[in-house]
Amino acid sequence: MAEGFSAFDGLMLASGLTLCLVAAGIFVRGASRLAARLGISPLIIGLTVVAFGTSVPELAVSVRSAMSGNSGIALGNLVGSNIFNVWGILGIVALGAPLLIQARLVRVHVPILIGVSALTLGLVADSLLGVFDSLVLLVVFGAFMAYLRWETTRHLGPSAAALPKTAKTRSTHSRGGIWIDITFVSAGLAGLILGAHWAVRESAHLATALGVRGMLVGLTVVAVGTSLPELVTSLVAAIQGERDIAVGNVIGSNIFNITLILGITSLVGGGRTLVEPSMLHFAMPVMVASAALCLPIFLTGRIIARWEGGLFLLAYSAFLAHEILDAAGDPIPLRLYATILRIAVAGVCILLALSLVREILKPRRRG
Repeated sequence: MAEGFSAFDGLMLASGLTLCLVAAGIFVRGASRLAARLGISPLIIGLTVVAFGTSVPELAVSVRSAMSGNSGIALGNLVGSNIFNVWGILGIVALGAPLLIQARLVRVHVPILIGVSALTLGLVADSLLGVFDSLVLLVVFGAFMAYLRWETTRHLGPSAAALPKTAKTRSTHSRGGIWIDITFVSAGLAGLILGAHWAVRESAHLATALGVRGMLVGLTVVAVGTSLPELVTSLVAAIQGERDIAVGNVIGSNIFNITLILGITSLVGGGRTLVEPSMLHFAMPVMVASAALCLPIFLTGRIIARWEGGLFLLAYSAFLAHEILDAAGDPIPLRLYATILRIAVAGVCILLALSLVREILKPRRRG
């Protein structure tokens, strides 16, 4: 075992991951039942309650980093988490079981994610996220929540309508049942947060013991660690057949991260978050690209197939390789960056073309 990383640390790491797994099952069960009782679409639950709940670790880590004067680490955590959420989580989940995508998600929520990602990149084009920029992000978050409230009201009842009549009657009149569901959600969320905290802390200890640089730990271990709730929740949701929650969780969490959490973090840090050149010219464009790549993939039959999940994981592996080589000070990342960019652009163009051809050739229903 690595020097400085004890058997107890290993036990805590395993305990954290196990707690995340168990808590995610409780959390998803409570959230899906609550959605059915209230007549709210599981997708909306995934975009709101589940997404916000699983983003709590990012909020805690980022705010704590900003308060200690490490706003750059906070920004890196959020950007890294967003990249991992799309390419890592959706890739892993899709490899296990292809994910069906709701038309509403493709038409509305994915374009919103692409838009706020591009907006964030534009706001930091001067290498600074100031007070005005932070307020803009918070206003965008408020507008997004207002839209979700309108959408919830407009689409209220799809899940409830699908329930048997006896179940709907029981759901309507059982106030105790709602409180049980809320208890499940709360207990599951608490377990996710605690488990993620243990896992992140011990993973950082292991990385330090292995001699990995602090910046790389922040961009990879911390970013992936704070995304553990999203990963485990989406995996468990997909296994339990709640695939709307699995996908909505990722999209919603990413929007929360770069609007609400980034806005709050920057203000807590004094409203002057400096953006490093490597973050501005590589990591953040990759974040935008990861969001943009969702659109053509989601459009191809409105499903994330296993091979597309593999493509996501390949893209994330390339991103990790770049970060590792860049941290090592190797000149290879410059050539790797150009190669990745060409492959990404070509891949997106090909997927867009395939999507367009598929939509054109798709038989249209009459009437």
